[in-house]
Amino acid sequence: MLCSIPYVSGYIIIISAWNIWMLYFGRILTGLASGITSLVVPVYISEVSHHKVRGMLGSCIQLMVVTGILGAYIAGIALKWRWLAVLCCFPSCIMLLFMVFMPETPRFLLNQNKRSEAIASLQFLRGPHVDHEWECRQIEDNVEEEGFSILEFKNPPIYRPLLIGVVLMFFQQVTGINAVMFYAETIFEDACFKDGRMASVIVGSIQVCFTAVAALVIDKTGRKVLLYISGFIMALSTALFGLYFKMVLPTPSNSSHPDLLFTPGTESSLPWLAVVSLGLFVAGFALGWGPIPWLVMSEIFPLKAKGVSSGACVLTNWVMAFFVTKEFHDLITLITAYGTFWLFSAFCCMSVIFTAFYVPETKGRTLEQIEAYFRRS
Repeated sequence: MLCSIPYVSGYIIIISAWNIWMLYFGRILTGLASGITSLVVPVYISEVSHHKVRGMLGSCIQLMVVTGILGAYIAGIALKWRWLAVLCCFPSCIMLLFMVFMPETPRFLLNQNKRSEAIASLQFLRGPHVDHEWECRQIEDNVEEEGFSILEFKNPPIYRPLLIGVVLMFFQQVTGINAVMFYAETIFEDACFKDGRMASVIVGSIQVCFTAVAALVIDKTGRKVLLYISGFIMALSTALFGLYFKMVLPTPSNSSHPDLLFTPGTESSLPWLAVVSLGLFVAGFALGWGPIPWLVMSEIFPLKAKGVSSGACVLTNWVMAFFVTKEFHDLITLITAYGTFWLFSAFCCMSVIFTAFYVPETKGRTLEQIEAYFRRS
C-alpha cells in the first residue's frame, strides 16, 4: 500500500517535468516502487494462496506484468509520453483502494503471535466452510522463533534455498530476454512489416498468451517440467538467432556500425527465420523462465529469512537486467551478434541442467512442507 506513494509521486513529477533531471527523479521514484513490489507481491500471494492453486496465482504476477507492458505498448502508439504517465497513475491508485480490504498474511500474523487475527485472515481467504483451526495449527508447527542473524546463512536450510533462488534469477536474465526484446521492432521491419511499432504489440501479445497458458497448467505439470520445456525452446530459438545473424549480417570488421545488430538495407532471404525465432523465444520464456523464478522465490524460503533472501534474489535479478542491458552492445562488438546469441543459447542449456539437479518440485506442497524438505535435506 505504501508503494502507491512513490508510484503516484513519480508519475506526477514526470507529468510536470520541464527538464531531464525531473524525468530522472520521477523514474527513480517509480523504480523504487517497482523494486519493492517485485519483492513483496510474490511473497504476499504465496502466503495467502491455498497450495493447490498457489502456482496459478503466483504465475498471475508475471501475467499481470506482461499485460501491463502490452497495455503500455498499445497506449504508447496513440498517446504522448505525458499522457502515458497520467494513465500509469491509475493502476497504483486502484491497488491502494483494493488492498485496504485485504488482510495481512496468516503466516506473518502467527509469527507476530496474533492468533485471533490469523484465524480471521484465514476465514476471509478460505471462506467459512473450511477447518481454519487445522490450517492454523499446521502453520504454527512450522513458524520459526523470532529473530534472525546473518550468521544463520551457514545453515543448509537457509543457504540452499537462497542459492537456488539467486541462480534462478541470474539465469532468467542471462538467457537474453532483454536483448531479444530490444530488437523486436528492427527484426519485424527487416521482415518487411510496414509499421515496426506494431512489433512490440505483437510480441507483447505473445507474452500475455503464453504466460496465461503457464498459469493455467503449472499446478498440473509442475514447475520443473515447464522450466525444462521453456529452457529447450529458448536454447533452440537463440541458436537460430545466431545462425540467422551468421548468415545475413556483416561482421564488425566489415561494418561501419559495429555497435548495431542490423545494418540498414541489409538484404536477406531469411527475414522470417528471425521473426520465427523471436516468436519462439518469447513464447518459451513466457511459458517458464518468465513467471516461475518469481514463483519459486516466493515458495522456498523459511519465514524468518524470507525478507533477506527474497531481497537478495530481486537484487540479483535487477542487477543482471542492468548488466545485460548495459553491456549488450559491447558484447556484440567483442564476440559478434551471432556469438552473443550462441552465448545466450549456452546459458539456456545451463539453466536446464541446473533445474534438473538443484531445483526442487514444489507442486502440491504447502509452504510448511517445502520448508521441512530443506530441513531434512
